Amino acid sequence: MSKQTKQPKQTYRVCFCFRRRFRLAVSEAPPEIKTLFDQHSENGLMTLDHFHRFLTEVQKEDLTKEEAQVLLDQSLNDFKHLNIFHRKILNLEAFFKYLFSDNNPPISTKVHHDMNAPLSHYYIHTGHNSYLTGNQLSSDCSDVPIIQALHRGVRVIELDIWPNSNKDDVDVLHGGTLTAPVSLIKCFKSIKEHAFVASEYPVVITLEDHLTPDLQAKVAEMITQTFGDVLFSPPGSECLKEFPSPESLKRRIIISTKPPSEYLEAKAAAEKAAAKAAAAGNDLKKGTSLAPDEEAWGREVPDQKGAAAEDDKNQLDEEDNNEEEYVEESKCPQNEAPEYKRLIAIHAGKPKGGLGECLKVDPNKVRRLSLSEQQLEKASGTHGKEIVRFTQRNILRVYPKGIRVDSSNYNPMIGWSHGAQMVAFNMQGYGRSLWVMQGMFRANGGCGYVKKPDFLLTTGPNNEVFDPQLKSSVKKTLKVKVYMGEGWYYDFKHTHFDAYSPPDFYARVGIAGVAADTQMKKTKTLEDDWIPAWDEAFEFPLTCPELAVIRIEVHEYDMSEKDDFGGQTSLPLSELKKGIRAVPLHDRKGEKYKSVKLLMHFDLV
Repeated sequence: MSKQTKQPKQTYRVCFCFRRRFRLAVSEAPPEIKTLFDQHSENGLMTLDHFHRFLTEVQKEDLTKEEAQVLLDQSLNDFKHLNIFHRKILNLEAFFKYLFSDNNPPISTKVHHDMNAPLSHYYIHTGHNSYLTGNQLSSDCSDVPIIQALHRGVRVIELDIWPNSNKDDVDVLHGGTLTAPVSLIKCFKSIKEHAFVASEYPVVITLEDHLTPDLQAKVAEMITQTFGDVLFSPPGSECLKEFPSPESLKRRIIISTKPPSEYLEAKAAAEKAAAKAAAAGNDLKKGTSLAPDEEAWGREVPDQKGAAAEDDKNQLDEEDNNEEEYVEESKCPQNEAPEYKRLIAIHAGKPKGGLGECLKVDPNKVRRLSLSEQQLEKASGTHGKEIVRFTQRNILRVYPKGIRVDSSNYNPMIGWSHGAQMVAFNMQGYGRSLWVMQGMFRANGGCGYVKKPDFLLTTGPNNEVFDPQLKSSVKKTLKVKVYMGEGWYYDFKHTHFDAYSPPDFYARVGIAGVAADTQMKKTKTLEDDWIPAWDEAFEFPLTCPELAVIRIEVHEYDMSEKDDFGGQTSLPLSELKKGIRAVPLHDRKGEKYKSVKLLMHFDLV
């Protein structure tokens, strides 16, 4: 990655007749890396034996010498165009390039969790209003965001289905808003084509149904003809007694339904917010849903009480009067089309009688329950253990509160810590909450299914379950060292960050997790340097390491304006590899940069 040597100086125009020149630093191994190389080499050369010892002792890899040879050969082949290698052994520069390469990732890239447990034992990558291209009020509906979500490993796609204007066909749109519709059959065909590009594991389609029985029958025909044998239909009885496993449902499509009152809640909240949105001009119509500062930084992840510092308290109070009513479990009309009902594999709904009834576990059937983020927050204070017990067999879906008309998101941790499998997010936006979501689902090879921690799945000798309200002591400490970063020089214009000088980068490192573990720390700012070498160490005590996600961001300091965004990533702690690792950074929307990486050291003690 040390290509800076081919342009030793860089010129910036300061005014009409004056230019500043800066010497470009060469990407050089930090002192600690040089010391490690000296300890695992002889006469400046690292043989296979040395390399295997380094992988075992420093990187804590459990590899045979033959596997180390494969890794060494692969690395040498990747860099064969560079004239720095000697007879299948590494010198310091080659070793440094290996450490900074894609052959040295921070997490595993393969599916390795047990995939034979029931669906309820997994967190599932879940989208909300998957068909929207932007905000919840006036953006277009399309199959494009559905395709994009599937390519990123999202496994739950939500479609709101309505009669078209002629009442003779079915459209997908956000009812009661200005969103332009897309045909249901187009969405189905795109799902079939792209469902298993990123993952072989099952895709769940949740249908928010506002149809008459004759159109339900038409939808049943569409589903049957489009998906054919790929569709999973429950055998025999109406409701499953236990959910099948992801492994048994590979390359299958599953249909689920949810109560229409969720739509009513969102619509009512959206109508109250519409006047405010309209006052903001045409920004929502154009799909620019974030303020300029939030475009650069993304909203900070709110705490588990659901309120970031900038949240509008009046809006929160407003939604308190908008709680979703509990409805009969059968959401469809009494004369619903029987062929439609037979296709529903995961039944959804809220029984009458309040939250206690909703969370009752039926030993003879499983189902899905939906709660808004705010309803879950309130329920967690009074029914925390009941929610955990419910999610051991049943599926809980959490969705954004209705006033999030800008397609923003919330803190997913409160759902995950209570065992909620489907924490539904608006995938069409971006921001720190979505970065955390993306980080969690980089686990298990990015297949969209992540096994829940054992403490959420087990019961004690007296049938007791985990209590999310209990405060725990520190179990582990994560030690992080940020050595350096590089790649911005190749992925950005040289005046992108500063028109008059090279960038002034700093890094932020921290934890998204349960409330006691959540924090962010910051390196010093290094001025005028495309290859910042911060060389700073941080420690993070963790009470619940199983749910922790490491957050990493780089920004460029600007004295006169807002700081510029320089990249981000989030990594699941449960998957983190120890030792020195190359950490690729992503843009605000989660797309990986071609060149930008950090070199970091991780240890968990």
